Formats: sequence, structure tokens, C-alpha cells
Amino acid sequence: MQLDLNLLAALDALLEEGSVAGAAARLHVTAPAMSRSLGRIRRTTGDQILVRTGRTMTPTPYAIAVREQVHELLHQVHGVLAPSRELDLATLERTFTLRWHDSLIALSGPALLSAVREQAPGVRLRFVAESSTDTPELRRGEVDLEANANRPSAPDIRTESVGETHLVVVVRQDHPLTRLKTFTAQQYAAAEHITVSRRGNLSNALDDALAQLGLSRRVVASAPTEAAALEFARTSDLLLCVPDATTRSAVTDLGLAVLPFPLELPSAPVYLSWHHRYDTDPAHAWLRGLARTALTMDGAPS
Repeated sequence: MQLDLNLLAALDALLEEGSVAGAAARLHVTAPAMSRSLGRIRRTTGDQILVRTGRTMTPTPYAIAVREQVHELLHQVHGVLAPSRELDLATLERTFTLRWHDSLIALSGPALLSAVREQAPGVRLRFVAESSTDTPELRRGEVDLEANANRPSAPDIRTESVGETHLVVVVRQDHPLTRLKTFTAQQYAAAEHITVSRRGNLSNALDDALAQLGLSRRVVASAPTEAAALEFARTSDLLLCVPDATTRSAVTDLGLAVLPFPLELPSAPVYLSWHHRYDTDPAHAWLRGLARTALTMDGAPS
């Protein structure tokens, strides 16, 4: 039997998108053409691959079992067929989209942009906000590089740990708590709080940790970004918990005071993530190196 590599690409897209329409859009073909490819794949494999369940398509057990293998095979084919390219940064013109946590953009974005401008002035960076829900843009190639505390589980996403950070409490400079010699969990719980939540949640893992001590706190507001929450803390008596890296600029720029977090909590990791299709892309590898340096340099999580 002659192997058609186009079917491998179609199968990969179908398994990633979970629909004929999504796979067609991914490969820039028509839906009828993708439907015909699905038919050929079914005849070749003897498996339905995707079956309709209500309004959605569900992968079969066989499709789930071979999904990672299909990803890897397609990646190997691209590596063999991709022409070798010399990277000329002086003439490189490209726009990269980076979806980073807003605190990481504030801390490490300027250093990254400065390095990019110095080495490749034709390159542009698009920093976009994190979504309030899990989205497939990284897999679709609509986002080139992610940086946050979440480790993607998809087999086709490469992830590298670039550091970790710890929580601290920030308050306005003359907050009554700054005059205490010790800061206890009971004092923390008794205060009023603001949280950072893209979804508008008024509780998080900190409340679970307090509950284990028989404590609870009153969260009076949530803000979608750390920048907004820091401003609330600066102009009120509200307490805000943020990664310690955030405070390195906030203390100077906003005049906030920093208190040690009064509970024992594990550190939070910082991950850099990208789709494996960019593993051998020289320009993307160059950007990853600069991002790694920016995220691990002084002033970023360590």
C-alpha cells in the first residue's frame, strides 16, 4: 500500500481539532475535501476515527491511542523535508505573538523587547492577554510562545521550566499591618482582601489553605490583572497576594509595602511553552533563547 503523507497531515488535524470543519480551516482546504480525506483515512485504517455524539465529534479509542504517534510522525516528516536555513537576524522580518501572564509581561517584557530590537530590528512582538478559558491557539500556531504557571498536558506542546516564584502580601505603605513585629495567619485572615482573577473568582487555593487551619478570609473584590489589583491595594486597606517577583517593581513604582506570606505554601513554577512544530525553526529558537534569558534574569522569577 502506498503511503499518502497528505492523509497523515489530515489525520493529525482531525485529531487536534475534533471536527471536519476545524481540520479543514487548519489545513486551509474546504470542508468537503477534508470530509473526503476522513473517508479515505477510515478505509485505510478500518476505523471510524471520529464519531458523532450529539453536536460534537468524539475520537474513537483507536484514534486516541495513535494521536501522539501521529503527531510525532508528522513532526519527523517536517524535519526531514524542511530545508536548512541560515538565520540572518539583521534582515529577519517576522511578527511573534506571545501570550504571557500580565505580571511576566511587566517584569520581563521590556528586557525581551530591548534584546529583540537590538539584534533583529525587523521583528515585532505582540503580547496578548491570557484567555479566561483554555484555548487552542498555541496548537493552531496563532500564539508562538506562552509563559505562565500552567504546564500544558497536550503531547505536541513543548514545555520548559524557567523558574519559580513565591507568594507575598502587598499593602499600602502606611497600612496598620506594617507596624506589627509579627504577621500571623490569623491577622491575615481577619483583614479584607482583593484577588486577581481573569474569571472574576472571589476565592482560590489560598482559601483552601486557610480552611485547613480553621480560618477564612473576606474577599471584597477581584481584579482581572495584577496591575489593577496593585492599584486597589495602593489606595485602600485591602491585602493582595502576588508572586514575589511582581513586588520588585511594584514597591518602587507604586510605593507599596511587602509582608511575608504567613502560611507555608509551595513555590509556583514559571513555564515557557510552544508547539513542537517550531522545534527546528531557527527564528523561533532564537526568540525562545531571548525569552528564557529575560524570564530568568534579575527582576524576573528565580
